[in-house]
Amino acid sequence: MTSKHVEQLDRVVIRFAGDSGDGMQLTGDRFTAESATLGNDLATFPDYPAEIRAPAGTIAGVSAFQVAISDHEISTPGDTPNVLVAMNPAGLKANMAVMERGSTLIVNVDAFDDRALAKAGYASNPLTDGALNHFTVYEVPMTSITQEACKEAGVKPRDAERSKNFFALGLVSWLYTRPTESTLAWIHAKFGGKPQVEDANTRAFRAGYDFGETAELFDARYEVRPSTFEAGDYVNVSGNTALSWGLIAAGQLSGLEIFLGSYPITPASDILHELSKRKEFGVRTFQAEDEIAGIGTAIGAAYGGSLGVTTTSGPGLALKGEALGLAVSLELPLVVVDIQRGGPSTGLPTKTEQADLLQAMYGRHGEAPLPIVAAQSPSDCFDAAIEASRIAIKYRTPVILLSDGYLGNGTEPWRLPDISTLAPIEPNFATEPNHTKDDGTQVFWPYLRDEETLARPWAPPGLAGLEHRIGGLEKADGSGNVSYDLANHEKMVHLRAAKIAGIAKDIAPLEVDDETGDAELLVIGWGSTYGSIAAGVQRTRARGGKVAQAHLRHVNPFPANLGEVLHRYKAVLVPEMNMGQLSKMIRAEYLVDAKAFTKVQGSPFRAVEMEAAIAEMLGAL
Repeated sequence: MTSKHVEQLDRVVIRFAGDSGDGMQLTGDRFTAESATLGNDLATFPDYPAEIRAPAGTIAGVSAFQVAISDHEISTPGDTPNVLVAMNPAGLKANMAVMERGSTLIVNVDAFDDRALAKAGYASNPLTDGALNHFTVYEVPMTSITQEACKEAGVKPRDAERSKNFFALGLVSWLYTRPTESTLAWIHAKFGGKPQVEDANTRAFRAGYDFGETAELFDARYEVRPSTFEAGDYVNVSGNTALSWGLIAAGQLSGLEIFLGSYPITPASDILHELSKRKEFGVRTFQAEDEIAGIGTAIGAAYGGSLGVTTTSGPGLALKGEALGLAVSLELPLVVVDIQRGGPSTGLPTKTEQADLLQAMYGRHGEAPLPIVAAQSPSDCFDAAIEASRIAIKYRTPVILLSDGYLGNGTEPWRLPDISTLAPIEPNFATEPNHTKDDGTQVFWPYLRDEETLARPWAPPGLAGLEHRIGGLEKADGSGNVSYDLANHEKMVHLRAAKIAGIAKDIAPLEVDDETGDAELLVIGWGSTYGSIAAGVQRTRARGGKVAQAHLRHVNPFPANLGEVLHRYKAVLVPEMNMGQLSKMIRAEYLVDAKAFTKVQGSPFRAVEMEAAIAEMLGAL
């Protein structure tokens, strides 16, 4: 047996696709972990089927996982896969639209029988009818080899078939020279309690790896060398995990317990799962019976002196609207995390979108402004969570933290921060009465505001001399007594708005990446469009195009210098995974002719789409 020669690649994009029961997410995740162990830079895009328990073998039931690995810094999981691993006809058909001519298809030929082809909507077999002539196709009998490899373990053929995803993982690991030790150790740790399952998965993984080496299908194998990273400890982290850790860090930085009141909803549930495991950090989690109860308990926890947190997605944010109005009136620290998904209504629960911005901005009755913070990458969810918590605590306000399914489920390498370098967050609890009555008596006024921040004092119950009432009825300025005075109501409305607007003085100016200093076009975005915008801008500059880029962390209030930045450029392009919500806000606030570039297909922008939109704008100037 002679090992194949190894060719060097600077980058490769691989997409695993099959039925939702074929373990594609696990396969992609393990390949990603192996690549992270090697030191590659990477970005992932887990693509879940939108239909729960879709009929097996149908297009609706296809689950896919795309990963880009490289020897240099990347910001997206790739425009089009170089390699598609298709476990069945549906996995092939559902993904052919994104495959370019000349790319590689590795198919489980055992799955291409007449029944499976019909379920996927094929009139004939694409492996034999010439439909794939423009691709490099490798037909691999994954199912039958897996069953044969598992015979000695005493595994029945039907049970052995479940391990075919490990065969695919072994084959692709060989093809791209991934290490095997970490996956074998993971199989032992994951399935050690079920020896037969562990044995079957191990045998399938080894069989796939050995098949690549011994079969005469492949002329070469490939290697993507490690990327150059700053020295430190790294972890491959998803956005939801990073966000959870950011909330924990905020609790440690402020000395506050974190209370999460949450109702499970895709794609936000992972935050509840992660935080429920972290009680040693003073985290308390409560799975509520509905969205309203979730935010209600978080508000109660904030009143009791904890940092209240509630997590949800778009439909849940709508249900929380009334309680959010109460939180605005109470002026207590609360972080509302919205992991956005396709809507309206139940919509596309497993697909990504950025369509909740206007709901976050205006989706409450009355005049109820609050800050909005948006994360831009999976690892950035950590910093965004700390920033949202800082604002909530310092300004005594609910804060909406926006992420989405693409960020929440996607992963990337992240250098663990030195916690000692993170700025502390001081809750500044009230400790004594703060107002002197005409008769000289010292009392506590819960709405006597700080002159700089306009934040009211925070006094958890049980402190002698600081007793006070809270509720949803309008408060008298200062004393906090229930007030129906109309002039007082207008004053309180203006005070609450001024407090939120004043946060602009406490956030960093918007930074602009203008390489040449003479760009005419500014591309400005928010949230998860960051990676594709950066890639599109870089490609444009490589062709000589002069374009600037800026990205908003704070969407309400806007950075104080945003108006000056916008008016600096002849044209402004605003890419969003919605129908143009930020562009509406910018146009209304700054009277700038911001052009919306929109996409609502349940998937993130590709860099090539961004590049084309930028080129069109530059061509029109």
